[in-house]
Amino acid sequence: MKYRLLALDMDGTLLTDNHQISPETTKWIHKALDAGVHVCLSTGRSYSEAAPFGEELGLDTPMITVNGSEIWRNPKELYHRELLGPELVEKMYQLSRTFNIWFWAYSVEGLFNEENWYEGVVEEKEWLKFGYNVHDEQLRHKVLMELQNIGGLEITNSAPWNFEVNPQGISKASGIRTVCELIGVEMSETIAVGDSLNDLAAIQAAAVGVAMGNAQLAVKENADYVTSSNNDDGIAEVIRKFIFAEEV
Repeated sequence: MKYRLLALDMDGTLLTDNHQISPETTKWIHKALDAGVHVCLSTGRSYSEAAPFGEELGLDTPMITVNGSEIWRNPKELYHRELLGPELVEKMYQLSRTFNIWFWAYSVEGLFNEENWYEGVVEEKEWLKFGYNVHDEQLRHKVLMELQNIGGLEITNSAPWNFEVNPQGISKASGIRTVCELIGVEMSETIAVGDSLNDLAAIQAAAVGVAMGNAQLAVKENADYVTSSNNDDGIAEVIRKFIFAEEV
């Protein structure tokens, strides 16, 4: 079989806007699994937010969570974790206060934002990802400039109005490379599917990079193929076209 690993983003890709996996998409994922394809969830979500959907699909394959900061050998066993240093987290927290913008931060211990942030939390926790919601375009540009000045950060998004920040060099692409090493698959045998800038590196690195019909423009422009939207079984279309070589 030409393609042996199918890496799927979740929100805006695998999941409909109602945060569900459609019956048609489920059917074709099971067909891919039965054909020997490794189906890997590749998400910005935390493990606890992603794992129930892997369980729903019956996946026992590696999983990429928090945009590549965690690689799971299987749904129950962590293989690798990459942390944001506390000094970077403190700088990003202070940036949120300077601009008075909503922030959120994933730690190994859970999700934090301004509602449960407290003095000393930065040093106490192990940090995986930091994020901001910034709906004002001009302000968003200012925030981006400041983030770039901090350095040592991988800056993407999961929606046009937010930023997601991981340690530099950590992305879904680095996650897919690690998964390939784990399961003995070449990058030339991979398909990556997504809709946002946190999928872009993976889409560019995979043998076939697929943008959803609802994807951000930059993702579509860099993809090898644009499939149907997340509400129109775009994943099923990808499996039919690239894994089973059906006309779609």
